[in-house]
Amino acid sequence: MAGSAGTPGTPRVLRAMNDRAALDLLLAHGPLSRTRIGKLTGLSKPTASQLLARLEAAGLVLATGTSEGRPGPSAQLYVVNPGAAYAAGLDVTPERILAAVADVTGRTVGEYELLTPGRRPAQPVVRQVTDALDGAVKAAGLARDDVRRLVIGTPGAFDPNTGRLRYASHLPGWHSPSLLDELAAALPMPVEYENDVNLVAIAEQRLGAAQGHEDFVLLWNEGGLGAALVLGGRLHRGWTGGAGEVGFLPVPGAPLVRQVTKANSGGYQELAGSQALPKLARELGIKDVPTGPYAEVAATLVERAVAIDEGPYERLLETYATGLATGLASLVSVLDPELVVLSGASLTAGGEPLRALVQAELEELAASRPRLVVGDVHEHPVLRGALESALAATRDEVFDTSR
Repeated sequence: MAGSAGTPGTPRVLRAMNDRAALDLLLAHGPLSRTRIGKLTGLSKPTASQLLARLEAAGLVLATGTSEGRPGPSAQLYVVNPGAAYAAGLDVTPERILAAVADVTGRTVGEYELLTPGRRPAQPVVRQVTDALDGAVKAAGLARDDVRRLVIGTPGAFDPNTGRLRYASHLPGWHSPSLLDELAAALPMPVEYENDVNLVAIAEQRLGAAQGHEDFVLLWNEGGLGAALVLGGRLHRGWTGGAGEVGFLPVPGAPLVRQVTKANSGGYQELAGSQALPKLARELGIKDVPTGPYAEVAATLVERAVAIDEGPYERLLETYATGLATGLASLVSVLDPELVVLSGASLTAGGEPLRALVQAELEELAASRPRLVVGDVHEHPVLRGALESALAATRDEVFDTSR
């Protein structure tokens, strides 16, 4: 948008600001005409025309058809060039690596799943990462060098002080002190590493239930119980990257767990994590408890509890909600967030009935009373957050026309 009085900047900088504003509008609104871009940015028609010509020459926008249905001549429409840049994301769990490539508009153009079962990886982690990335790149019809940036999401977090993965002893092969250097040497693009739950928060902040919120907590319950903390619009990661590892939190109603990193669990995880649901169901007399991965079993039990809503299933949902609210009470008492987003299969399976129960319990346990909502990003939220993070940095780089 045009520079305002008192805003320092050379003509080149002001042009770059206008260019970026126009590109962001095209990303948000889709095809726009020169006249519409001018109105939205406050630029004159000649300036808007020069801007679009400049962006088209730079390969950042494309002319795409004309508007119809209005009196007078049809107007040329413009869109962001999807092929201007590509970014990639990885979602890593002990069982598999999901990889995806997106074009600069955010559209996913290639996906790949690499299975990684077993406590000891059959292949070195660097090979796993490159194979997963190459699978997605191939599915997109691209080459590895076409990807401008990669964001990898894992359980736990890489300690910025040591470069080693912490809080995720269950992720085999990822704890080598030289791993980040090895990955940097093997990959041609900048690589960033982020906690998986933090990436879910990014996805919800940009695409889902937390849009427009600067202070919120995202509570995640799937394979493990964790949280992401967004304060003043920014992720709070902590000194070692461990902010939000709430599964280790001691809570009333659960035995005091010691040596939590060796156990890879803690009081809140034992009280309200996915693995607690099958045990609770059996204690309540539920006979047909399914078997399988904890997250899937827990989601199935919660879905049944919502559907049946009586007898032991009703008590299961109520007890689960109390356990969730017990840990949340500590979080909201310290952080006083505006919003709490519930995400992960073991929470989203409960939908509005579980949300309402947790909200009611939390209002009795904590003085702070944030609004609780169920997350909106359901399909591979960690991967979507990795792509959104990679795309944000890629756009900042590619859309900067001041250089």
